[in-house]
Amino acid sequence: MTIRYGIIGSGMMGQEHIRNLALIEGATVSAIADPDGQMRQAARDLCQREFGATPDIHHDFKDMLSAGNIDALLIASPNDSHYGITKSCLETGLPILCEKPVTTRSDQAFEIAELAERRDAPFWVAMEYRYMPPVARLIEMADAGQAGAIKRLSILEHRFPFLDKVGGWNQFSHRTGGTMVEKCCHFFDLMRFILKAEPIRLMASGGQDVNRLEANGDGSQPDMVDNAFVIVDFDNGTRASLDLCMFAEGSYFQETVTVIGDAAKIDAKVPGPARFWPGHAERNSYVEFSPRADKNPTREAVAIPEVVLRAGDHHGSSFFQHQRFFNVLQGQGQVEVTAHDGAMAVKMGEAAEQSIKTGAVCNF
Repeated sequence: MTIRYGIIGSGMMGQEHIRNLALIEGATVSAIADPDGQMRQAARDLCQREFGATPDIHHDFKDMLSAGNIDALLIASPNDSHYGITKSCLETGLPILCEKPVTTRSDQAFEIAELAERRDAPFWVAMEYRYMPPVARLIEMADAGQAGAIKRLSILEHRFPFLDKVGGWNQFSHRTGGTMVEKCCHFFDLMRFILKAEPIRLMASGGQDVNRLEANGDGSQPDMVDNAFVIVDFDNGTRASLDLCMFAEGSYFQETVTVIGDAAKIDAKVPGPARFWPGHAERNSYVEFSPRADKNPTREAVAIPEVVLRAGDHHGSSFFQHQRFFNVLQGQGQVEVTAHDGAMAVKMGEAAEQSIKTGAVCNF
């Protein structure tokens, strides 16, 4: 059986989804909605290359919903459009995969979560970092007790600045929710997921120190934080930290996720996208296991098919997430990233933005 996806938003991330869906046997893209004509055409051409077929094209997503011809929806529009689009899509009864953040504000995110819980069709928030193979391997090892009782988690992302997107929407906090919501909701989701706990206290320090300090040609001033430290205490006594820097694209590894328990330390080390690296060379990711008892660290490379790596900028995570969501559409398995998970990630990001602005500790 072929599952026909309708995609709302066909920019950089929408096109990454198209490339990854083309790797899923039984998936196709039958319709695309985007108000930007250039992006619509680019996505249409991409579908022709990847699927050998041309999808229906719509300026307005509501026209796509009315036309039918779709079995599942994928929302990949700019962040500030998610709330209105998602509310309309929830009324259709179709399965939905919604890009992160589910909305830019936590009150709206929890409203979406409540609406999603009332329906039978699946609603999945695209927190694909859970499915990045080295991170997934770390989670598997931690869940198996190889680190012992987990006490702390640290996440480091040293990467490139925000890319240029349609209309520069990702340069402004009022459209994105701020860097801590737009970018870091992934990491706050990982914290809750790995530690299996809820946040009780958060403090953050950060600023816009290097990137886009000059006003745009139209006089608008980008205001996205480009580096930050965040510390979070959780209700089971664990704690987590985030170290973000978005002017560190010379780093060999882009992300390092570290779990430390009373028996061992586990690190997942993930390189950034090959297309931004000299020669466009793919680099291996690794998981390192460092036991306390014998002080004999070991390292394993995590193999990922090159065709999967080349399909996106997230080290294969988009593909593996799509596999899991596709299984749910076929009646196999359950939603793994709920609307509530998405709302909690927004709430933590919102708290981090507030802490950066005020210097205050945020309690949950």
